[in-house]
Amino acid sequence: MSPCLVSKGSRQVKQMAAPKAVTSRVRAVRTSKRADKSSPASSQNFAERLPSEILIKILSYLDASALFSISHVNKLLYQLASDNSLWKRLCIAQLNKNKKQRRAMATKEVLDHAAGYWKWQYFRTVAECGTLNWKGQLGRISSRTGLPAKTAQVLRNLGVTWELTVSDKSGREGKHEPSWSRFSETSVTLCWSGGGCLPDYQQISTLQLHGVRRIALNCPGLKIPGSRSLMEKLDAQALTKSAQVIGQDRLVELKLIQPGFIISVWRDQSSVAFIMLTLHFHRLVERSIKGSSVCPYVEPAITPPFDDIDPAHGLHDYQLYIALHDTVSELMSGCFSQLFCRRTEISDGHIQLTAISRTDCSQHTPVSGSITLPWRCEALLGAVQNCCIMSLTLLDEFKKPFWCVGSPVSMKPEKTPVSYDYDGEHFQISYEDSDGRVKMELAWMEEENTFIIISLVVLVAVGKVNKHFSRDY
Repeated sequence: MSPCLVSKGSRQVKQMAAPKAVTSRVRAVRTSKRADKSSPASSQNFAERLPSEILIKILSYLDASALFSISHVNKLLYQLASDNSLWKRLCIAQLNKNKKQRRAMATKEVLDHAAGYWKWQYFRTVAECGTLNWKGQLGRISSRTGLPAKTAQVLRNLGVTWELTVSDKSGREGKHEPSWSRFSETSVTLCWSGGGCLPDYQQISTLQLHGVRRIALNCPGLKIPGSRSLMEKLDAQALTKSAQVIGQDRLVELKLIQPGFIISVWRDQSSVAFIMLTLHFHRLVERSIKGSSVCPYVEPAITPPFDDIDPAHGLHDYQLYIALHDTVSELMSGCFSQLFCRRTEISDGHIQLTAISRTDCSQHTPVSGSITLPWRCEALLGAVQNCCIMSLTLLDEFKKPFWCVGSPVSMKPEKTPVSYDYDGEHFQISYEDSDGRVKMELAWMEEENTFIIISLVVLVAVGKVNKHFSRDY
């Protein structure tokens, strides 16, 4: 019979047999899958089939980094990797060099504490051991700035970073680590990019800044635990209402909500491009690691020696270090000593300290480069004209920091020339907070294509002077 000629009955038989064959194969596949799931070799429940004692014995061969990493695999391993006996052993090993602390640790019973106690005890111990000798690493005090010379290096060695917590009006909260940071001689500038993760400008309720010291664990891709020290807590709703626009370019507008704190908003929008903050180095290490998560570090009160003989005590022998810089390079820096104010010159509740006199051309100081504030956010770049960052340290007659400032500032044109020695345009940079004011006058030199500072005056609040020196000016 030809293959093309198939009887009607045989076709019916084949058509009826085909569904049965497919069904049997599907059942076989399902049975095979069920068998794989219940197999002792299944990766999903292999660990569950082992006694917990054996698993803990296996985990005991891991170091802290591996133990912390494996706790993120699943719920079972999280519970087992938090076993107190594992972390107590690591904790005692960490304190091996301190016999007194080791004996005190060994006398504690593991079973007296809930699971995970010794895990966090280990993290605290590592953090404490790492901060024992940081003061000795700060180095000598710089004669120019009056600050420890190696503050930036110590912050890096301690693994300190800064975390910004942003809350909106609905109560939602987000924690953000800096997108980038830049250290200068006396300050550090931090930036958190929006990237769609920050609330709209008008929706921001509170801003909290914490210094965070991460534990030294080798766990790529995981958020390492660490101690948190509250440094700032701002009521953004009140501050945004009085924010000062210090500059803008074609993409962003910079709003200074308080000294040091900038919120950049996309032009003609309410979404946040980035948040920028400048922190002065004075006691920055202590502020970043010695506070708690809810209470900031309290700076100890330092009272200078009382002098009832000097009638001008607190009015002379000041030293000023000031620098202008952007997010890339330094524009100028200078150290000015032997600053004073006569008692008869105290006015408007301030003492006046003149660092650069308008009439003394030998004191006039050039600025290198243009006064701009470059920024970068995600894939976008820009530069805001007539803006920069000012870092200021005023030392008292005992060469101790008396007033410290780190903040973005803006340069504005003067309506009339303030010096007839220069033909170009004249500008002013000013700063003010509750402790004092800074006035800087600049002239544009067309031929040299540069700015020159022709006047620099620092005005310190009399109340601050009276409190510090126990006077009554």
